[in-house]
Amino acid sequence: MNSNKLKSSKVPRLLIDDLFAFAPNREILGGTAYFIVEKSGNILIDCPFYCDDYLDFLAQQGGVEWLFLTHRGGMSSSIKEWHNALGCEIVIQEQEAYLLPTLTVTSFEQEIKLTDTVTAIWTPGHSTGSSCLYWQQHGGVLFTGRHLLPDHQGHPTPLRLEKTFHWLRQLESVAQLSDRFSTDTLKYICPGANTGFLRGKGLIDNAYQHLTALDLEQLSKTSLY
Repeated sequence: MNSNKLKSSKVPRLLIDDLFAFAPNREILGGTAYFIVEKSGNILIDCPFYCDDYLDFLAQQGGVEWLFLTHRGGMSSSIKEWHNALGCEIVIQEQEAYLLPTLTVTSFEQEIKLTDTVTAIWTPGHSTGSSCLYWQQHGGVLFTGRHLLPDHQGHPTPLRLEKTFHWLRQLESVAQLSDRFSTDTLKYICPGANTGFLRGKGLIDNAYQHLTALDLEQLSKTSLY
């Protein structure tokens, strides 16, 4: 059996118009990658499992203009293969760009606008270069990597993990997102992991309401143990 092939049940799933989710990728600890179809250029968010079926799918959709990495954990060991096969531009926050010394990347400090409707936002805390990608379509979609993950109820929340770089900075980044958006500009969150807790929905609805319902002061007291 060719390990570089996928079963048909693993084809990317259409969540809403022009937005697909890939099956969780064991190479990035079960992380979920996403794909936006945009007139200005298609965007791949984090690394799916590298295989012929996914390459064919992306080619059928018009290829990939940008590969956006939400954080260091979103880059798989196959990132060079993805880059070579797709001929895409890799975008990553500047504090983690050093992790790709042999590849040409586009780095940014606070924000970078990829298209008229897509903006990358630095949200440090989970890692030094943890970032979210905001897409203005469908009432606003925020791809959060591991900055915000669904809890057991499917609600987005920051999680303090052993690998968390700086917990209080992460909470500050959450507060900044709350200040930045509104019910009119943020409808969905697409988390980069724990998608099984979404119970088949694939994304988190009523995102802004969930975001502003977080008790950040109480979360600041969270301990690892």
